[in-house]
This record gives sequence, structure tokens and C-alpha cells, in this order.
Amino acid sequence: MSVTRRPLLVADMTLVTAGAMTANVAGYLLQLLAGRWLGVNGYSEFASLLAVQLLCAVPALALQNVVAREFVRGAPVAALRALQWRCAAIVAVVALALIPVVTLALDVGVLACAGALAAAPAQVLLTGEQGILQGERRFRLLAVVLGAAGIARVVPALALLALAAGAGPALWGTAFGLATAAALARALAGTPPPLSAAPSSAAPASAADALPLPADPAPLSADPASPAEPGWAADARNAEPGRWPGADPRAGQQPASASGRPPVVGVLPVLRAAQVQAALMAMSSADLIVVRMVLDEAEAGRYALGAIAAKIAFWLPAAVGVVLYPRMAQPAHSARAIRDALAVLSVLGVVAVLGAAVAAPLAPLFAGQDYAPVQGLLWLFALHGAILAVLQGAVLSAIAVDRTTPAALTWLGLAVEVTLMVVFARTAPALIGTAVAVAATTTLLVVVIALRTDTGKPAERRLSAR
Repeated sequence: MSVTRRPLLVADMTLVTAGAMTANVAGYLLQLLAGRWLGVNGYSEFASLLAVQLLCAVPALALQNVVAREFVRGAPVAALRALQWRCAAIVAVVALALIPVVTLALDVGVLACAGALAAAPAQVLLTGEQGILQGERRFRLLAVVLGAAGIARVVPALALLALAAGAGPALWGTAFGLATAAALARALAGTPPPLSAAPSSAAPASAADALPLPADPAPLSADPASPAEPGWAADARNAEPGRWPGADPRAGQQPASASGRPPVVGVLPVLRAAQVQAALMAMSSADLIVVRMVLDEAEAGRYALGAIAAKIAFWLPAAVGVVLYPRMAQPAHSARAIRDALAVLSVLGVVAVLGAAVAAPLAPLFAGQDYAPVQGLLWLFALHGAILAVLQGAVLSAIAVDRTTPAALTWLGLAVEVTLMVVFARTAPALIGTAVAVAATTTLLVVVIALRTDTGKPAERRLSAR
């Protein structure tokens, strides 16, 4: 990555991080105020159903990754939006069927459960539009949508809670807010130019748009002194008619059908991406589930506090994968983008661990002296989150090229982690130590596979010869 391009990527990562943090802060505010207004019993139902909403985000996140990948490969936006609606319909049917199951399993009200699950199809439509913005590398608008979605989800719920409407109407408020955010995202994403059009005079939509994405990597010069490739707008001008600017000709672009209808992007790739995404989310949360099985309530509470450091170290650098993902999906740039992402995530992980070690003495001041025993373990929790952030980068690279091997390794690592914790771990240090060891081993294997798979690609070899 050249010195001139690095600040551009940093700017986009900063914007996306700001949008995501806005959504996270709004979510934390919702939980804090709901806990005060609903009381212990009411908040238990509300928190459980918020967790159900989080699980429902797995297919939505998978759809975003698939949409961004297929957009980069040249799929028409009409086909991608049709995929959004098919996935939303499938999720809606599944959510409807799950209402009685979740209601009985969690012992919650039917109205509240229906409101929680009603958010699922709206979230699918929202992330589909986010995928278009991500694939198009319009990161400024993506940051706006991320922040606006978080606020739109929380504001109606808080208003209803303030009126003492209860958990059920509040959860329906989150669903309404997500649907509103999806409509906003659709309006902001608009309709990119048709395949034969080229925005020859358009300025890049974000800083990353200046990154080179050649229409055909074959004619790259081997002369190391040759000038850098042109940006998005120039790439569009030079694109062949009928090919989406930046699409690789061998990336499987689908021609129009004989009837003249746009090509269809299937649901199966979303299902494959969903199981990869689910493996990562399961591994990032397994210790918090097991801890209630092997430790007493007080010790489990202290462990949960320490896990906040892990969550921060895990989610804070998420923008790195979001910004570099479109390049991961391009054969000509995939290997370099993966190496860049893993390197940046590793550096940020070191910073997170050092920050946790330095800030550890402040933990009892904010959480009380009861949490002093976990103070010395905060750096280890941060290390766990940092390792999982690197694993997330490697998993995203697998989704970008439609591979599922990392998911199998992650599921295997999850099984080993849970088994070791249940059988051997009886203290908080043993639990987090086991989580770190298994996560590090799993991440190392997945990263090695990701790097070896992308080494030696013809397009990458041509780029390295420059």
C-alpha cells in the first residue's frame, strides 16, 4: 500500500468506525434506560429478546457481505436488490414460525417476541443496501447509514419506554426504526449507473474510491516505474461496454438472460456466508455462556465485566474489514488486501492490549471494588478480543472469495473451547486463558489457510511483478 493511499484508507476507516460507534452507543443507552424503566423483571424479558435480535443479525450480515462481493464482481444492482427481497421474505417466514417457539423457550410475552423477530426482515433489507454502499466504496454514506440506523432503532423504543408502554411495544419500536433506516439507506444508495454507463466526470464517492481497481488486470505493466493506475472514475471511462466498472472479466459476471431480464443472484451464497458468520459470532460469545455453568453468580458477573474489554478490542477495528472487503473480493487485489487487513488488525490488537493493561487500575473506580479481582486480567480479555478481530478479518477474506473452510475450523475450535472449559476450567483465569489459547490456535490456522490460498494467484503475480 503506497504512502499516499494509506491516509485515504485511514480516513474511510475512521468514518465507518464513527458510524458504528454511534450505533453502539445508542444501543448501550437503550439497555441502560430500559433497565431503569422496566425494572428487574421487565428488563430480563427485554434483554433476552434483544439477544434474539442479535442472533437474527447473522443472515443480515451475511447478506451484506455477499451483496458487496457480487457488486464488486459485476452483478447488477437490480439482481442484488431482488436477492435482498428474497432473503427478507425467507427470514420473515422463519421468524413467524419461531414466534411460538421462542415465546415458550424464553417464557416471554407473544407481543414482545413478535416485535423482536419482526426486526429481522427489516434488518435484512437494511444490510442489503449497506452492502451496495460497501461494494461501491461509498464509505461516507455507509457511515451515515450505520449511525442513522442505530439511532432510528433506539429512538422509537426509548419514546415508548418513557411512556411506560412496556417491553413489547418498545421492541416493535425497534422493528419500525430498522424499517425506517432501511428506507433511508435505499434512498441514499440510489441506483448506480447502468452497466454500459460510465460516470466519466464523477468525483470519487469516498477517499477509497481513488484506489485502483483495473477492469482487466492482464495488461498491467511490469515496469516498476510505471504510473499508478487511474481511480474509479477513470476506470469507469475505460471499462468495456456492458461490464460494471471495476469488475474482473473472469469473476463470473453473469450475462443477461434471453428474455432480457437481469441475471439472478442465488440465495445459496448467502447461506454459505451465514454459516461462516455464525461460527465467528458463536466463538466470540461461547465463554459468556459457559461461565454461568461453571462459576458462581458473583464470579460470573466479574468475568462478564472483564469481557467488556474483549468486546471493545473485537468490535472497535471492525471498520478495517469493511473498508478493505471490496478489494478482497477482487482477484487482482485480494491477496494484498488480506495481508493489509491482517497487518492492521494485528497492530490495533497490540494497541488494545497495551491500552487495557494501562487502564486496568481504573476498572474498580467505575465498576466498584467488588470487581477489583478482575483488574489484573483485563489485558488478557483484550488479547482475546484482539485475536478474534484478526480471525474476523480472515473469515471476511473467506467470504469475499466464497470459501467455507475457515468456518469448519472455527466450529471445530468452538467445540474444543467449550469442552475444555466445561471439563477443566473452574476459575476466571482458567476460563479466559482457555479462550485465548483456543482462539489463538484457531486464528493461526485460518490465517495460514487464507494467506496460502491467495498466494500465487495469477492476477496477484502480475501485480507483484510491477
